Amino acid sequence: MKTNVGSIDRVIRIAVGLALVAGAVSGVIGMWGWLGVIAIATGVFRFCPAYMPFGLSTCRTETKRS
Repeated sequence: MKTNVGSIDRVIRIAVGLALVAGAVSGVIGMWGWLGVIAIATGVFRFCPAYMPFGLSTCRTETKRS
């Protein structure tokens, strides 16, 4: 499993995921808030399967040193 979620993307995913889950737990947004678990998981594991078919990655490219 290759990492394809960069640092900024990771922070945003985890923050939004936590907000969604908190909203679901408090009853503000209903059951849809539990989808935040997916955002949290993709942020924690730094891998998003939805990026794969499109060849997307928000990670920095590594530069090779001579």
